[in-house]
Amino acid sequence: MKKAVVFLVLLTLCMSLVAGVGAQTEKKFVIGMSQCNLGEPWRVAMNSQLAAAAKDYPMFEVIFADAAQDNSKQIADIENFMQMGVDLIITSPNEAAPLTDVIKRAYEQGIPVILLDRKVLGDSYTQFIGADNVYIGKVCGEYVADVLLPEGGKVCEIKGLEGTSGGVDRDNGFRQGIAKNPKVEIIAANNADWLREKAITIAEEMLQAHHVIDLFFCLNDPMAEGAYIAAKNAGREKDILFVGVDGLPTPDGGIRSVMEGRLSLSMVYPTGGKEAMENAYKLLVLGEELEKNVTLGTEVITPENAADMLKKYGGE
Repeated sequence: MKKAVVFLVLLTLCMSLVAGVGAQTEKKFVIGMSQCNLGEPWRVAMNSQLAAAAKDYPMFEVIFADAAQDNSKQIADIENFMQMGVDLIITSPNEAAPLTDVIKRAYEQGIPVILLDRKVLGDSYTQFIGADNVYIGKVCGEYVADVLLPEGGKVCEIKGLEGTSGGVDRDNGFRQGIAKNPKVEIIAANNADWLREKAITIAEEMLQAHHVIDLFFCLNDPMAEGAYIAAKNAGREKDILFVGVDGLPTPDGGIRSVMEGRLSLSMVYPTGGKEAMENAYKLLVLGEELEKNVTLGTEVITPENAADMLKKYGGE
C-alpha cells in the first residue's frame, strides 16, 4: 500500500514537471514593430525579412505598424504597443529627437526596445542594430575621390529626412571621404526624405541651377534613381555619375541599378531583420542579456562585382 502511494506521488510529480515544461514551450510573446515608413523599398524589405525570420520562432507574434513618416503617428503607434503590454518593441525611429521620449518611457516601463537602423538621443533602449553609416558614407566619399572623380568635380548631394541619425552619419562620412581630394566640391545639397519622387524634383532644381554637375551622391538608391530620371529627362544623364546606398537585390534595387549602368556605386545596407529576431529570442526565451550595440557589415557594389553581389544576396 505504501509503495502504491509513493508511486502515485512520484507519478503526480512527473506529470507536473511535464505539464510545466509544456506550458513553458507554449508561452507566446507579442512583439510590436513600429516602422517609420513603407515608402522606401528598403523598409519594405526590412519588414519582409522580419516577418520571414519570425516564422522560425513560432512562439512569436509580430504586430506591424507603419508611421508613414509621421512622428506623431509613430509616437501613437508605440504608445499603443505599451497599452497592449507587448513583450518587446522593435522600431526604426522616424527622427531621433521626437521619438526619444516615448521610447524612453517604454524602456523605463520595463518593455525591452530594439532599435533597428536609426538611433534616438541618449541610451534608454535595450539594443541598437545597424550598420556603421559614418563608415558607409566615408567609403562612398573615398571611392568618389579616388575612382569616380580623381581629377576632381562638382557634386550635388541629395539627403534623406532631416534629423535621422543614419542620414546625418552618412552625410558626415561622405564629407570625410571626399576630403582626401580637395578638387571634389559639393556645390548643392538638399533633402528628399529618402523618396524617389521627391528626389526627382530636387534633382530637377539642381540641374536647372547648375550647368555643370559631375556626380550626384544620394543617401539611398531610390533617391539616386530619382536623380538619374531627372538627368535623363534633361538629356544630361550621360554627363553625370550617380552614387547611392542600400544595395537591395530586388528587381528595382541598387544592385541591378549598378549592373544596368544607372548607378556607378552602391553599398549593401543590411536591414537587420534577421538579427532582430535572433536577439529577441535570446532575450525573451533564453533570458540572455543583449549587447548594447550590434554593428552589421556592408559591402561595396561596383560594375565589376554587381553580378556576383546579386547572386550572393539572393537576387534573380
